[in-house]
Amino acid sequence: MTTDATLRDPLDIAESWFAEGRSVAIATVIETWGSAPRPVGSHLVIDGEGNFEGSVSGGCVEGAVISEALDVIESGTAKMLEFGVADETAWRVGLSCGGRIRVQVERLG
Repeated sequence: MTTDATLRDPLDIAESWFAEGRSVAIATVIETWGSAPRPVGSHLVIDGEGNFEGSVSGGCVEGAVISEALDVIESGTAKMLEFGVADETAWRVGLSCGGRIRVQVERLG
C-alpha cells in the first residue's frame, strides 16, 4: 500500500518513472559547507522531458541542475556539480545563502 508520503519520495518517483520507460536522472546532494539550503542526501529526479520532483537546493539552483541532468540523460556520463557564493553561476541562479553544495547527477539504469 502506498501513502501520500511514499508517492512524494523522489526515489520512489524515479523508480516509477523508470518503470514507465522514461529516461531518468537522479541528482543527490553529496556534500555541503556552511549554510546550505538542503541537507546531504536530498534528491531531485528529472526525466528526459524535463519533468522533475524533489529538491537539492530549496529552488535556488534547481534550473541549472535540471539542465545538467538532461545532458547526463543524453550522454550517460555522470556529473559532479558544485555551487557556492563564490561561484558566478550560483549567484546567477540564486545560491546566495553563504554556503556551498556539491551535487552528483547520474542517469538511472
